[in-house]
Amino acid sequence: MDNKTGTPVTVIGLGLMGQALAGAFLRAGHLTTVWNRTASKADQLVADGARLAPTVGAALKAGSVAVICVTDYHAVRELLGASELDGTTLVNLTSGDSAQAREAARWAEERGARYVDGAIMAVPPAVGTAEATILHSGPEADFEAHRSTLDALGTVTYLGADHGLASLYDVAGLAMMWSVLNAWLQGTALLRTAGVDAAAYAPFARQIAAGVAEWLPGYAEQIDSGSFPAEVSALETDVRAMAHLIEESEAVGVNAELPRLIKAIADRSVAAGHGGEQYPVLIEEFGTPHGN
Repeated sequence: MDNKTGTPVTVIGLGLMGQALAGAFLRAGHLTTVWNRTASKADQLVADGARLAPTVGAALKAGSVAVICVTDYHAVRELLGASELDGTTLVNLTSGDSAQAREAARWAEERGARYVDGAIMAVPPAVGTAEATILHSGPEADFEAHRSTLDALGTVTYLGADHGLASLYDVAGLAMMWSVLNAWLQGTALLRTAGVDAAAYAPFARQIAAGVAEWLPGYAEQIDSGSFPAEVSALETDVRAMAHLIEESEAVGVNAELPRLIKAIADRSVAAGHGGEQYPVLIEEFGTPHGN
C-alpha cells in the first residue's frame, strides 16, 4: 500500500519505541505524521515517508488517531496540555501505573478527547510483528474504531473498559517474567555447585516451567471459586519441600533468600489454618499487604 493513501496516524514521541511504532505504521501503508522535541530523531522516518509536524497541535490534527509514547505520564500532560484535544482520539502507550492511566483518561476526557490506554509487551525491534503484544484498555468503541490501524503494531489485545487494565496486565506480566527467571537462576546456582552448566539445565527447567503453566487454568478456577481442595498436593506438604530447598541451598553455599521468602509466605497461610488446602490458597497472602 502506498504510504500516502493509508489511514492517517500520528506518533508523538520518537525514542527508540516511538520510532519503532512510527516505522510499523509506515510499513503498513499508513500516512504517518510524527513529532518529537528533538526534531532530528525524525530524520530517518521522514526519509522513509513520514511527515514531520512543526508543533504538537499540528501533529494531533494530522491523524485520525494519535499514538503517544514518551517518558512518563507527566510528560504526556506537559506535551499535550496547551493543545486542542476536543475530538482527538489518543492512544497512550507510555509506561505507567494503573492509577496514572485512569487519571490520564479523566484528564483527556475533560478536554474532549477519546482516550485509550495501552502497554507494549515487546522490545522495539519486535514492533510491527506478531511477536509484539500490544495491550489496550478503555472504551471499547474507541478502540474498535481504530483497531485496523493499531493492528500494524503487532498482536493487539483489548482488555476491557477500565483504563487501568493495560498497566495492571503489564506489571502482572513482569511479575511472571521475573519469577520464572529468578526460579531458573536459583536452580542454575544449585546445579553449578555440582559442575552442571546453565545450558545443560535449561532444557529441563523449560520442561518444568511449561508443565507448571498447564496447571494455571485449573488453579484459576479454584481462586475464582474461593475453594482450594488438595487435589494434587496439600500446602503443608509443599512447605516441607520448601524447607528441603532451603536446606539444600544452604548446604551447598547457594543464596537461600528466595526460597526462604516463599516459605515464609506459605508458613503464614498454614498458621492461618490452610495447610490442608492446595497451593492457590496463597492468593489470600498475595492479596494482603504483609503485616495487615
